[in-house]
Amino acid sequence: MRKTAYSLIFATSLTMGMLSCGQKTEETTETEEMTETPTRFGGLALYTVRDAMGQDPKATLKAVADAGYAYVEAAGYADGKFYGMEPAAFKSYLDSLGLQPKSTHMGGVTLDNAEEQIAASKAAGFEYFVIPVPPMGMFTFGPEGLGMKGTKEELVSILTTIGEKCSAAGLKLLYHNHDFEFKLDEDGSTITDYILQNTDPAHVNYQMDLFWVTKAGADPLAYFEKYPGRFKAWHVKDMNDAGEFAPVGTGNIDFARILAEKDKSGMVYYLVEQDNTFDLNPMEAIQISHRGLEKYGFQ
Repeated sequence: MRKTAYSLIFATSLTMGMLSCGQKTEETTETEEMTETPTRFGGLALYTVRDAMGQDPKATLKAVADAGYAYVEAAGYADGKFYGMEPAAFKSYLDSLGLQPKSTHMGGVTLDNAEEQIAASKAAGFEYFVIPVPPMGMFTFGPEGLGMKGTKEELVSILTTIGEKCSAAGLKLLYHNHDFEFKLDEDGSTITDYILQNTDPAHVNYQMDLFWVTKAGADPLAYFEKYPGRFKAWHVKDMNDAGEFAPVGTGNIDFARILAEKDKSGMVYYLVEQDNTFDLNPMEAIQISHRGLEKYGFQ
Protein backbone atom coordinates (compact mmCIF):
# COMPACT_ATOMS: atom_id res chain seq x y z
CA MET A 1 0.00 0.00 0.00
CA ARG A 2 1.35 3.41 -0.93
CA LYS A 3 1.93 5.96 1.83
CA THR A 4 -0.31 8.97 1.90
CA ALA A 5 0.85 12.42 2.94
CA TYR A 6 -0.94 11.94 6.22
CA SER A 7 0.59 8.55 7.01
CA LEU A 8 4.02 10.08 6.49
CA ILE A 9 3.15 12.99 8.75
CA PHE A 10 1.76 10.62 11.40
CA ALA A 11 4.85 8.39 11.34
CA THR A 12 7.15 11.37 11.71
CA SER A 13 5.09 12.87 14.53
CA LEU A 14 4.95 9.53 16.34
CA THR A 15 8.70 9.14 16.15
CA MET A 16 9.32 12.64 17.46
CA GLY A 17 6.92 12.06 20.32
CA MET A 18 8.68 8.87 21.38
CA LEU A 19 12.05 10.59 21.25
CA SER A 20 10.83 13.45 23.40
CA CYS A 21 9.75 10.92 26.03
CA GLY A 22 13.17 9.29 25.99
CA GLN A 23 11.86 5.88 24.84
CA LYS A 24 14.97 4.62 23.08
CA THR A 25 13.79 1.10 22.31
CA GLU A 26 15.00 -1.07 19.43
CA GLU A 27 11.65 -0.48 17.73
CA THR A 28 12.13 3.28 18.06
CA THR A 29 15.59 3.05 16.49
CA GLU A 30 14.18 1.18 13.53
CA THR A 31 11.44 3.80 13.13
CA GLU A 32 14.04 6.57 13.26
CA GLU A 33 16.02 4.93 10.48
CA MET A 34 12.90 4.55 8.34
CA THR A 35 11.88 8.19 8.77
CA GLU A 36 15.33 9.76 8.67
CA THR A 37 15.08 13.16 7.04
CA PRO A 38 17.06 13.38 3.77
CA THR A 39 19.68 16.05 3.27
CA ARG A 40 17.94 19.38 2.68
CA PHE A 41 18.41 20.79 -0.81
CA GLY A 42 16.38 21.92 -3.79
CA GLY A 43 12.90 23.29 -4.06
CA LEU A 44 9.37 22.07 -4.58
CA ALA A 45 6.64 23.76 -6.57
CA LEU A 46 3.66 23.35 -4.25
CA TYR A 47 1.37 22.98 -7.26
CA THR A 48 2.51 19.35 -7.21
CA VAL A 49 0.79 18.79 -3.84
CA ARG A 50 -2.02 21.27 -4.41
CA ASP A 51 -4.83 18.97 -3.22
CA ALA A 52 -3.09 18.28 0.08
CA MET A 53 -2.26 21.99 0.43
CA GLY A 54 -5.95 22.74 0.02
CA GLN A 55 -6.89 20.29 2.78
CA ASP A 56 -4.15 20.85 5.37
CA PRO A 57 -1.43 23.26 4.25
CA LYS A 58 0.57 23.22 7.48
CA ALA A 59 0.79 19.44 7.71
CA THR A 60 1.63 19.24 4.01
CA LEU A 61 4.42 21.81 4.30
CA LYS A 62 5.83 19.82 7.23
CA ALA A 63 5.84 16.71 5.02
CA VAL A 64 7.57 18.65 2.23
CA ALA A 65 10.30 19.71 4.65
CA ASP A 66 10.62 16.14 5.92
CA ALA A 67 11.03 14.95 2.32
CA GLY A 68 14.26 16.98 2.14
CA TYR A 69 13.29 20.13 0.28
CA ALA A 70 14.91 23.42 1.30
CA TYR A 71 12.59 25.95 -0.35
CA VAL A 72 9.19 26.18 -1.99
CA GLU A 73 7.27 27.92 -4.71
CA ALA A 74 3.68 28.82 -3.87
CA ALA A 75 0.72 28.50 -6.22
CA GLY A 76 -2.13 29.26 -3.89
CA TYR A 77 -2.79 32.98 -3.52
CA ALA A 78 -6.36 34.18 -3.05
CA ASP A 79 -8.09 37.00 -1.16
CA GLY A 80 -4.80 38.45 0.01
CA LYS A 81 -3.61 35.19 1.58
CA PHE A 82 -1.32 32.30 0.72
CA TYR A 83 -3.12 29.02 1.35
CA GLY A 84 -5.47 30.77 3.75
CA MET A 85 -2.65 32.40 5.72
CA GLU A 86 -1.78 36.07 5.87
CA PRO A 87 1.52 36.68 4.05
CA ALA A 88 3.51 37.31 7.25
CA ALA A 89 1.97 34.27 8.94
CA PHE A 90 2.77 32.09 5.92
CA LYS A 91 6.39 33.25 6.03
CA SER A 92 6.57 32.65 9.77
CA TYR A 93 5.31 29.11 9.42
CA LEU A 94 7.78 28.33 6.64
CA ASP A 95 10.55 29.75 8.82
CA SER A 96 9.53 27.42 11.66
CA LEU A 97 10.03 24.46 9.30
CA GLY A 98 13.31 25.69 7.89
CA LEU A 99 11.71 26.20 4.47
CA GLN A 100 12.54 29.26 2.39
CA PRO A 101 9.78 31.05 0.43
CA LYS A 102 11.60 31.31 -2.89
CA SER A 103 9.00 32.14 -5.55
CA THR A 104 5.28 32.33 -6.11
CA HIS A 105 3.14 31.71 -9.18
CA MET A 106 0.66 34.57 -9.48
CA GLY A 107 -1.63 33.51 -12.29
CA GLY A 108 -4.33 36.04 -11.44
CA VAL A 109 -2.12 39.11 -11.76
CA THR A 110 -3.38 42.04 -13.84
CA LEU A 111 -2.17 45.56 -14.43
CA ASP A 112 -4.78 46.70 -11.90
CA ASN A 113 -3.91 44.33 -9.03
CA ALA A 114 -0.19 43.93 -9.64
CA GLU A 115 0.94 46.30 -6.89
CA GLU A 116 -1.26 44.58 -4.28
CA GLN A 117 -0.01 41.12 -5.28
CA ILE A 118 3.59 42.29 -5.36
CA ALA A 119 3.24 43.73 -1.85
CA ALA A 120 1.74 40.46 -0.57
CA SER A 121 4.54 38.44 -2.18
CA LYS A 122 7.13 40.71 -0.61
CA ALA A 123 5.50 40.40 2.83
CA ALA A 124 5.56 36.60 2.50
CA GLY A 125 9.32 36.69 1.92
CA PHE A 126 9.38 35.62 -1.71
CA GLU A 127 12.24 36.69 -3.96
CA TYR A 128 10.67 35.87 -7.32
CA PHE A 129 7.26 36.81 -8.70
CA VAL A 130 6.38 34.33 -11.44
CA ILE A 131 3.74 34.77 -14.13
CA PRO A 132 2.85 31.15 -14.99
CA VAL A 133 0.85 31.71 -18.20
CA PRO A 134 -0.02 34.66 -20.41
CA PRO A 135 -2.05 36.81 -17.96
CA MET A 136 -5.23 38.81 -18.14
CA GLY A 137 -7.26 36.30 -20.14
CA MET A 138 -4.63 35.69 -22.82
CA PHE A 139 -4.04 32.03 -21.94
CA THR A 140 -6.07 29.43 -23.85
CA PHE A 141 -6.63 25.75 -23.16
CA GLY A 142 -8.63 23.23 -25.12
CA PRO A 143 -8.59 20.01 -27.14
CA GLU A 144 -5.96 21.52 -29.42
CA GLY A 145 -3.65 22.07 -26.44
CA LEU A 146 -2.26 25.10 -24.67
CA GLY A 147 -1.96 28.44 -26.40
CA MET A 148 -2.36 32.20 -26.30
CA LYS A 149 -4.75 34.72 -27.78
CA GLY A 150 -3.66 38.27 -28.36
CA THR A 151 -0.26 39.33 -29.64
CA LYS A 152 3.31 38.86 -28.53
CA GLU A 153 3.59 42.63 -28.37
CA GLU A 154 0.74 42.83 -25.87
CA LEU A 155 2.29 40.10 -23.71
CA VAL A 156 5.68 41.81 -23.67
CA SER A 157 4.07 45.12 -22.72
CA ILE A 158 2.31 43.52 -19.75
CA LEU A 159 5.44 41.65 -18.62
CA THR A 160 7.53 44.82 -18.86
CA THR A 161 5.09 46.90 -16.84
CA ILE A 162 4.73 44.30 -14.08
CA GLY A 163 8.45 43.56 -14.18
CA GLU A 164 9.30 47.19 -13.55
CA LYS A 165 6.86 47.23 -10.62
CA CYS A 166 8.53 44.12 -9.21
CA SER A 167 11.98 45.64 -9.54
CA ALA A 168 10.83 48.77 -7.74
CA ALA A 169 9.59 46.61 -4.86
CA GLY A 170 12.76 44.51 -4.66
CA LEU A 171 11.33 41.43 -6.37
CA LYS A 172 12.38 39.71 -9.59
CA LEU A 173 9.84 38.82 -12.28
CA LEU A 174 10.01 35.55 -14.20
CA TYR A 175 7.80 34.21 -16.97
CA HIS A 176 7.10 30.46 -16.86
CA ASN A 177 6.77 28.61 -20.15
CA HIS A 178 4.72 25.71 -21.43
CA ASP A 179 5.22 24.13 -24.86
CA PHE A 180 3.43 26.63 -27.08
CA GLU A 181 5.96 29.41 -26.41
CA PHE A 182 8.60 27.33 -28.22
CA LYS A 183 6.57 26.55 -31.31
CA LEU A 184 7.01 28.55 -34.50
CA ASP A 185 4.32 31.11 -35.25
CA GLU A 186 3.08 32.02 -38.71
CA ASP A 187 5.84 34.61 -38.95
CA GLY A 188 8.50 31.98 -38.22
CA SER A 189 9.32 33.16 -34.69
CA THR A 190 8.46 31.90 -31.22
CA ILE A 191 6.88 33.63 -28.25
CA THR A 192 9.95 32.81 -26.15
CA ASP A 193 12.33 34.42 -28.63
CA TYR A 194 10.14 37.49 -28.87
CA ILE A 195 9.93 37.87 -25.07
CA LEU A 196 13.67 37.48 -24.54
CA GLN A 197 14.55 39.78 -27.45
CA ASN A 198 12.16 42.53 -26.40
CA THR A 199 12.41 42.67 -22.61
CA ASP A 200 15.06 44.14 -20.35
CA PRO A 201 16.82 41.44 -18.28
CA ALA A 202 16.91 43.95 -15.44
CA HIS A 203 13.13 43.50 -15.13
CA VAL A 204 12.01 40.32 -16.95
CA ASN A 205 13.58 36.86 -17.12
CA TYR A 206 12.49 33.23 -17.53
CA GLN A 207 11.55 30.25 -15.43
CA MET A 208 12.25 27.44 -17.87
CA ASP A 209 10.09 24.36 -17.48
CA LEU A 210 12.37 21.59 -18.72
CA PHE A 211 9.50 19.20 -19.41
CA TRP A 212 7.53 21.63 -21.55
CA VAL A 213 10.48 22.86 -23.58
CA THR A 214 11.36 19.23 -24.29
CA LYS A 215 7.71 18.48 -25.12
CA ALA A 216 7.84 21.25 -27.72
CA GLY A 217 10.81 19.60 -29.39
CA ALA A 218 13.20 22.40 -28.46
CA ASP A 219 16.63 22.04 -26.89
CA PRO A 220 17.18 23.90 -23.59
CA LEU A 221 20.90 24.17 -24.31
CA ALA A 222 20.26 25.98 -27.57
CA TYR A 223 18.32 28.63 -25.65
CA PHE A 224 21.02 28.87 -22.97
CA GLU A 225 23.50 29.54 -25.78
CA LYS A 226 21.27 32.08 -27.50
CA TYR A 227 20.17 33.93 -24.34
CA PRO A 228 22.79 33.28 -21.67
CA GLY A 229 21.88 34.28 -18.15
CA ARG A 230 18.14 34.71 -18.79
CA PHE A 231 16.86 31.43 -17.28
CA LYS A 232 17.02 32.20 -13.56
CA ALA A 233 14.90 29.24 -12.46
CA TRP A 234 14.09 25.78 -13.75
CA HIS A 235 11.10 23.54 -13.22
CA VAL A 236 12.54 20.04 -13.10
CA LYS A 237 10.17 17.25 -14.09
CA ASP A 238 10.78 14.11 -16.11
CA MET A 239 9.01 12.66 -19.15
CA ASN A 240 8.14 9.00 -19.58
CA ASP A 241 8.06 7.08 -22.87
CA ALA A 242 4.44 8.10 -23.41
CA GLY A 243 5.38 11.78 -23.20
CA GLU A 244 3.72 12.20 -19.79
CA PHE A 245 4.90 13.78 -16.55
CA ALA A 246 7.12 11.53 -14.43
CA PRO A 247 9.18 11.86 -11.23
CA VAL A 248 12.74 13.09 -11.72
CA GLY A 249 15.07 10.21 -12.56
CA THR A 250 12.37 7.85 -13.84
CA GLY A 251 12.00 9.22 -17.37
CA ASN A 252 14.13 10.03 -20.39
CA ILE A 253 15.11 13.71 -20.04
CA ASP A 254 18.90 14.02 -19.89
CA PHE A 255 19.15 16.25 -16.82
CA ALA A 256 22.90 15.67 -16.49
CA ARG A 257 23.44 17.26 -19.91
CA ILE A 258 21.24 20.24 -18.98
CA LEU A 259 22.72 20.65 -15.51
CA ALA A 260 26.22 20.85 -16.98
CA GLU A 261 25.21 24.18 -18.56
CA LYS A 262 23.52 25.70 -15.51
CA ASP A 263 26.01 28.57 -15.29
CA LYS A 264 25.44 29.57 -18.90
CA SER A 265 21.69 29.42 -18.37
CA GLY A 266 21.84 31.78 -15.41
CA MET A 267 20.02 29.30 -13.15
CA VAL A 268 19.87 30.54 -9.56
CA TYR A 269 17.42 27.95 -8.23
CA TYR A 270 15.32 25.02 -9.37
CA LEU A 271 12.10 23.33 -8.32
CA VAL A 272 10.63 19.88 -8.70
CA GLU A 273 7.17 20.10 -10.22
CA GLN A 274 4.88 17.36 -11.47
CA ASP A 275 1.57 18.66 -12.78
CA ASN A 276 -0.09 15.24 -12.62
CA THR A 277 1.23 12.21 -10.73
CA PHE A 278 -1.48 9.92 -12.15
CA ASP A 279 -1.86 6.79 -9.96
CA LEU A 280 1.14 7.74 -7.81
CA ASN A 281 0.47 9.63 -4.59
CA PRO A 282 1.95 13.15 -4.97
CA MET A 283 3.83 12.81 -1.68
CA GLU A 284 5.47 9.63 -2.95
CA ALA A 285 6.27 11.34 -6.24
CA ILE A 286 8.11 14.22 -4.60
CA GLN A 287 10.19 11.79 -2.53
CA ILE A 288 11.17 9.87 -5.66
CA SER A 289 12.00 13.14 -7.41
CA HIS A 290 14.17 14.30 -4.51
CA ARG A 291 16.21 11.11 -4.79
CA GLY A 292 16.38 11.73 -8.54
CA LEU A 293 17.80 15.22 -7.97
CA GLU A 294 20.57 13.72 -5.89
CA LYS A 295 21.26 11.11 -8.58
CA TYR A 296 21.92 13.83 -11.15
CA GLY A 297 23.98 16.02 -8.84
CA PHE A 298 21.51 18.84 -8.18
CA GLN A 299 22.51 20.73 -5.03
